[in-house]
Amino acid sequence: MAEGKYCYLPEEVVEHMFHYLTCHRDRNAASLVCKSWYHIDRFSRYKVFVGNCYAATPERVLVRFPRLKSLTLKGIPTSYWNLLPPQSQWGAFIHPWINTGGLHLEELRLKRMVVSDDSLQLISQSFPNFKSLVLVTCQGFSTDGLASIASNCRFLRELDLQECQVDDRRGQWLSCFPDSCTTLISLSFACLKGQVNFGDLVRLVARCPNLTKLRLNCVVPLNVLHTILLQAPQLVDLGLGSYAANPVSDTYNKLKNALQKCTSIRSLSGFFSMVDLCCLRAVYPVCQSLTSLNLSCSPISSTKLCELIIHCRKLECLWVRDTIGDKGLGIVASACKELQELRVFRHTTQFSGVTEEGLVAVSAGCPNLKSLLYMCRQMTNAALITVAKNCPNLVCFILNTANPKLPDAMTEQPLDEGFGAIVQSCKGLKRLRLSGLLTDQVFLYVGMYGEQLKTLTVPFAGESDDGMLYVLNGCKKLKKLDVTNSPFGNVALLADMRKYETMRSLCMLSCQVTLGACKALAQKMPRLNVEIISPDVNNDRIEKMYLYRSLVGPRRDAPNFVQTL
Repeated sequence: MAEGKYCYLPEEVVEHMFHYLTCHRDRNAASLVCKSWYHIDRFSRYKVFVGNCYAATPERVLVRFPRLKSLTLKGIPTSYWNLLPPQSQWGAFIHPWINTGGLHLEELRLKRMVVSDDSLQLISQSFPNFKSLVLVTCQGFSTDGLASIASNCRFLRELDLQECQVDDRRGQWLSCFPDSCTTLISLSFACLKGQVNFGDLVRLVARCPNLTKLRLNCVVPLNVLHTILLQAPQLVDLGLGSYAANPVSDTYNKLKNALQKCTSIRSLSGFFSMVDLCCLRAVYPVCQSLTSLNLSCSPISSTKLCELIIHCRKLECLWVRDTIGDKGLGIVASACKELQELRVFRHTTQFSGVTEEGLVAVSAGCPNLKSLLYMCRQMTNAALITVAKNCPNLVCFILNTANPKLPDAMTEQPLDEGFGAIVQSCKGLKRLRLSGLLTDQVFLYVGMYGEQLKTLTVPFAGESDDGMLYVLNGCKKLKKLDVTNSPFGNVALLADMRKYETMRSLCMLSCQVTLGACKALAQKMPRLNVEIISPDVNNDRIEKMYLYRSLVGPRRDAPNFVQTL
C-alpha cells in the first residue's frame, strides 16, 4: 500500500480509530500500513500481549511501547509444563519484566510464569496505580506475596488466581486489605488449599459494592457463603467453596433464600465437597439464568449432575468430569441448545466415563458448538465424521483418548478419515489436538484443509517425516506445533527452515531429531533460538527440543540442563 494514501488523515482521527482495534493482531497489522500509523500505534498502545516471554526483552518492549500500562505474558511451553518438576527452575521468571525503569504498569496477566514473593512485593511498591493481577497456572509464590499486593495496591480492582501452585503460609492475607479498599470487582482464590479468615473475607466483600466475580476455595463453608451472598447480591460470577450441609438444617434454608435474591449470577463453579442432591436444589433458581457452569473440580455424581443440568437451559459454556457418562451428555444435548464450549475432563488417571456416543449426542443437540475438549475411553471415525457434519463452526477441537495409539473402536482402522472430516468441514478451525492411531494420511488432510489452523498438538502419531512436512507446507497460519513421541526426524526439521520464522514455536519431545540437525538449524537460522534438554550421548538423539523465534537472541537465564545452540 502506498504511504501517501493514508497520510492525509489527522493523527487524532487515526488514534481514535486505533482505540476500536481491541485485538493485538489487528493493531499489529494496522501499524504496518505506513510510518505515521506505526508511530501513532507506538504512543497509543497501552495493552501489549507477548506470547513468549523470551521473544523479546522488557527493555525492547518498553522502547516500542513507552506508554505501556497493561501487559500479558506467557512463559513455560504447554508441552513442558507437566513434564518439568515444580522446582526445576527452567525459566519464565517475571522479575526482569517488572524490574525495568520507566514502566508504569496498571494491569498484569501471566500464564505459566514463575512469580516470586519478591516479585509481588516489587509490583505492589513500584506501581502506585496498579489495578489488576491475573495469574493462570503460575508458581513460585506464597500467600505472603498476596499479602503485599493486598496491603499496597490501593486501587486494586482484580485479583484472580487460576490453577496456581501457591504456598499457603498463613490464612490472614485477606486481613491485609485496608479498610479503604472498596474498588474490587473480581476476587478469585479457588486454587488456594489453606485456611482463610472468614471474618476478613466477609468484611472485604461488604466493602466492595461493585464486586461481580467471587470464587472461593474449598475451605469456605455454606454458612459463610450465606453471609457473603447477603452482602453481595450483585454477583455475576460465583465460585462456591465447600457445599456440604444437612438439607433440613437452618444453614441450608438461609443459603436457599440468599441465592434466590442473587438474580444477576450468570456463571457458577466450585462445589469442591460432596453434594447431597437435596442441598443441590438450592441453586436451581440460579441455574435458569446461567450461561457458564464449571464443575471440573467437583465430585458430584452423574445422577446429581444431570438433575442440575436439566435446569440450565441457557448454558453456553460447560466444564465437567467424565463421570457424567454418555447418558449425562445426552441430557446436556437435550437441555443445552445454546452450548458453545464443552470440556470433559477425566476424573482419575483411568478413562472410564465417556465414549464416542456422548460426543455424537452433544454434537447433534448443540449445533452452535465452537470449542470441544473431550477426554474419553475410545473413538471412531464415524463419530468424528458426525461431529464434523453437525458442528461446522468448531474453532477448537482437543481429543484425548485413553490410549494415544488407540484405533477406531469399531473397525480397528486408523482415525485418519475422522480427523480429515474435522479439518475439512470446520473451515475456521484454529486449534487441534490429535489422538488415536494415525498415519501420515491425516497430516495430508491437515495440510490441505487446515487453512486457519494456528495450534496443532501431535502425540504418538505419524509414520515418517512426510507427515510433518505436509503440515509445515500446508498450514500457512500455523503458529505453534507440539509433537510428542512421533517418528518425525531431521528431514522434516530441516526441509523448510524459513517456515519457523513465521511461527511462534516448535516443540518436539521424544522424536527422531539429532543434535547435529539442531546445530545445523541454529547455524542457518540465527534469529531462532534452539534449546535442547537431555541429549542422548550414545546416539546423538535429542529428548526435548524447543525452538522459538526471538528478537533478542539466546536468553540469559537458561539453567544448566538447557543448552542453547
